[in-house]
Amino acid sequence: MMTDAKDTVSAWLDAHCGELYDFARDLVRVPSVTPWFGGEPEFMREGDVQSKLAAKLSALGGEIDLWEPDAEALAGYEGKPGYYAGRDFTGRPNLAAVFPGSGGGRSLLLLGHADVVPAATGWTREPFAGEIDDGWLYGRGSVDMKGGIAAMIFALEAILASGLDPKGKIIVGSVVDEEAGGMGTLAFVDRGYLADAGLMTEPTGLKVGNHCHGILWGKLHIPGRGGHIELPRAHWRRGGAVDAIDKARLFLDFFERWNADWRFWRWHPYAPKPCEIHAAQVASGEFPTSYAGSATITFNVQYLPGERDGNNSGGAVKVWLEEEFRRVAETDPWLREGPPTVEWMVDADCAEVSPEHPFVACLSRSLETLGLPGEIEGNTSHTDIGWFVNSGVAMLNFGPGETRLAHQADERVSLTDLLKSAKAIAGLIVEWCGVA
Repeated sequence: MMTDAKDTVSAWLDAHCGELYDFARDLVRVPSVTPWFGGEPEFMREGDVQSKLAAKLSALGGEIDLWEPDAEALAGYEGKPGYYAGRDFTGRPNLAAVFPGSGGGRSLLLLGHADVVPAATGWTREPFAGEIDDGWLYGRGSVDMKGGIAAMIFALEAILASGLDPKGKIIVGSVVDEEAGGMGTLAFVDRGYLADAGLMTEPTGLKVGNHCHGILWGKLHIPGRGGHIELPRAHWRRGGAVDAIDKARLFLDFFERWNADWRFWRWHPYAPKPCEIHAAQVASGEFPTSYAGSATITFNVQYLPGERDGNNSGGAVKVWLEEEFRRVAETDPWLREGPPTVEWMVDADCAEVSPEHPFVACLSRSLETLGLPGEIEGNTSHTDIGWFVNSGVAMLNFGPGETRLAHQADERVSLTDLLKSAKAIAGLIVEWCGVA
């Protein structure tokens, strides 16, 4: 029965793959940049994406819940992952569609995020045109992660359109704000949308993602003292200029040294790279004729599930890193007397699911049915699985596309991967939830 059901839904998807590609393209064509990054309001249309998804899921028979998260109502989570006081969700709703099931099966959550990062520069194609060319769908969000959203919805549609009735309850969700710390997901969990297991359909190259790294964003503000760059310079104790760019090099060198060391011990067994610290932005100076009076290094640091603090966040890593910054400052007389300050911006949590969990094996079997290896490989970036795993949901990352193409110019997802991921998720539904 199970094999027949999987074959049936696979055949349906083969016959309707063009509709899957068109649906993914329609999602990409709605620019839904999270407002945290700023930019033009016409590109911040998360609500329009959610409305499009709600219409599709309603037509499939889902019970629709569309609501705007309320930062004030979530204030009880202050200090925990995903909470940011004062964040505005006006016109930025979360979406949940519930398919109750006929009973007797295990429940499943299928989740994605509607927001994307800005298009940025370097594109050779229109970022939000949803162009399909030579077997690829191009556009911001095609990989991260509207392709995954389209695949999970069509997997469910294939089940229902084939005359199969899932026994277990299925919740299909789409959250906002993932690219800026995950408060949409916090609101989703707070509303009670949990299941026995779930998929976050982030791009994994069709591998089983059983963990993700935690991510900290911070700004290191380094003091200097401006002065004419073309004139003789007095000692700083006599009022001379202090080049903040020169002082910033101390911390950039520190990042490089620590990355070389971390490579040997901050490495998850299922991750393709270790946790590292990287400078993402360096801002300093005012005039070509003056020494920089200050410098700011915006940095990204990753951490492992085993390094979380009592709030399941990166608090302990923050304390450790602040102490390391202090040690660096102690090596320089100017910084010893006026040390830099740290401004923490985002703490995106992490989690992991045991590779021995039956849901991992279930997804691997579904992939093997398609001739894929069912390989386990964790995500070295953040995804929103943390709150679910910590709430008892065996939440995995799985979706179409190469992770390396996310956030890049000419972001694109293979149409072949879209179809394979939809088939894999449909097969997973058949086995995990059961069908009648």
